[in-house]
Amino acid sequence: MIGSTRSLAVWAYPGPVDLRKGYDGLSAIVVGKLKKNVLSGDCFLFTNRTRTRSKVLVWDGTGLVIYQKRLEQGHFAQLWRRGGEVIELTMSELSLFLEGCQWVETISLSPQRFIPQAARAT
Repeated sequence: MIGSTRSLAVWAYPGPVDLRKGYDGLSAIVVGKLKKNVLSGDCFLFTNRTRTRSKVLVWDGTGLVIYQKRLEQGHFAQLWRRGGEVIELTMSELSLFLEGCQWVETISLSPQRFIPQAARAT
């Protein structure tokens, strides 16, 4: 899906979004509600109310990119059960989410983030 050799964070918006929004509308949500930098290179995940469509907004170094998916059967996992907290996913969990896996955010699918010893000292 979204290929990268670097570690990317994925931030899932914890509520339904009107997916008629484009670059500017989704960027405004990232900055205003998620309090994140849209130009960080991280991925920002949004789903609609019925959880049949999703969009991922990401800065690729030259511009904003929107990846969009519509499920023909079933629903995406409901990521807004946690009472409005922003949810961080791994790239693996994002891939599973976009495939329609219902276990995303239900159980831990990825190990905890590893921080090398040299980075911890600074």
